[in-house]
Amino acid sequence: MMVQIGLIALLVVAYVIVSRILKSSVTLLGQKKYANEVRITYVSKMLNLGFTAIFVLLVCLVLGIGYGQLAIFFSSVFAVVGVALFAQWSILSNITASLIIFFGFPYRVGDWVKVVDKDDEILGQITEISSFHVIIHRLSGDVVTYPNSLILQKAVVRFENRESALAMSQFVAHDALPNKGEEQGSAP
Repeated sequence: MMVQIGLIALLVVAYVIVSRILKSSVTLLGQKKYANEVRITYVSKMLNLGFTAIFVLLVCLVLGIGYGQLAIFFSSVFAVVGVALFAQWSILSNITASLIIFFGFPYRVGDWVKVVDKDDEILGQITEISSFHVIIHRLSGDVVTYPNSLILQKAVVRFENRESALAMSQFVAHDALPNKGEEQGSAP
């Protein structure tokens, strides 16, 4: 009995320490990537939720709850959650994509990008990266809300500035843009 109490106390101390390290690491990474404060808090809470589930599982094992009982409990929970999320599969995929974007997306708020999509030209400036979508302001002034799960599946081209993006737009009359040959005085 004393061994169980000691192990649980050790788990609680480890949980508190690792939770603080996890939160500070996510905060530092978010600040390094210039992420929105709300987004940093969201990702931190999602990771903390997963870590808390692992902590509860370890405490149950220390208390002597059998693997069979835990398996039945977790399979029941996953069945209910699975049925609830099956109808909303896109929400689950966007949340997962949101975590991937936070840690590995090479584009930031303020970048000029073009999402390579055969149906429509999505070219503009990223103004927000949220939990479910990326908001892109087009050159025309329109606002595009692009789902996180789709932006990970498409090729994205990053431009250095607005002028570079404007030069690559298929909807802008390229005759209006200055030609390098004309600037130097050579004939077309």
